[in-house]
Amino acid sequence: MTIVFFALSGLDVLDALDAVDKPSLVEWIYSLQVVPTEDESNLWRCGFRGSSHIGVPYNTSTGPGSPHPYDSGHVAMTYTGLACLIILGDDLSRVNKKACLAGLKSLQLEDGSFYAVPEGSENDMRFVYCAACVCYMLDDWSGIDCKKAVDYIRRSMSYDSGIGQGAGLESHGGSTFCAIATLCLMGKLEEMFSERELNRIRRWCILRQQDGFHGRPNKPVDTCYSFWVGATLELLDVFQYTNFEKNRNYILSTQDSLVGGFAKWPDSHPDPLHTYFGICGLSLMGEAGLRRVHPALNVSDRALQCLQQLHQTWREGCT
Repeated sequence: MTIVFFALSGLDVLDALDAVDKPSLVEWIYSLQVVPTEDESNLWRCGFRGSSHIGVPYNTSTGPGSPHPYDSGHVAMTYTGLACLIILGDDLSRVNKKACLAGLKSLQLEDGSFYAVPEGSENDMRFVYCAACVCYMLDDWSGIDCKKAVDYIRRSMSYDSGIGQGAGLESHGGSTFCAIATLCLMGKLEEMFSERELNRIRRWCILRQQDGFHGRPNKPVDTCYSFWVGATLELLDVFQYTNFEKNRNYILSTQDSLVGGFAKWPDSHPDPLHTYFGICGLSLMGEAGLRRVHPALNVSDRALQCLQQLHQTWREGCT
């Protein structure tokens, strides 16, 4: 599911979605939705899975079924699955919102972080961000204890004013993005950090630029951080103070001239993740021919507008 997201959202930013078989992809995504049984005994396991690898039959029905005993959603796949549906122009009418939110709620720990799956997994800032994206897209924050999540973010700020994957952990460009983007989606950024603290976060992020960006001090530059750090700086209103020319030149230096795509480093093999985030990094700088990427939700502004229209329709239907 995540690789499909990189491909679809990348094509959207490139304004090339017309090459996609949208109806078939929508059906495939819905086939990966874990839906409740008649007695809802598996409600806490619902969401979207990443693939059909555990042998669940292909089925796009949202009605009751006989679930595999180890079948469950994954918080990152629920985020990317919903994002893909929005990118493809789906109205989310077949998404079982109650089940997705119940599954999401069951993944939150007492410290405010989230597991990826019900059986337990790593729990860190990545999945806090994915959970916030799910709630934002479904226009319903009942799947998160926001206070606990915000407190987790607060405790994860390090001595150098970057943000780690959890309390006491090293500051990292990826987790700093996840934290700042989560607070922006919640509308709690200024409430959570003082202006002095925000300025220190800004400084930490700006110092991540060499030519492109790296995620931690003394680490090599990596294409994907042109988005992770660049988007954070955009959300903090200071991205314009970075060196666009050096950043652009670095991203383009990782492109494979034979097969296309971007790698993390020059003279390395391209892959879907770095290709997508390379495109997003260029989009943030206003590269000609690319759609603008929304820096918090990580989809194109076109897809975000479709989502906002859906939200308006849902709210009007409730009045």
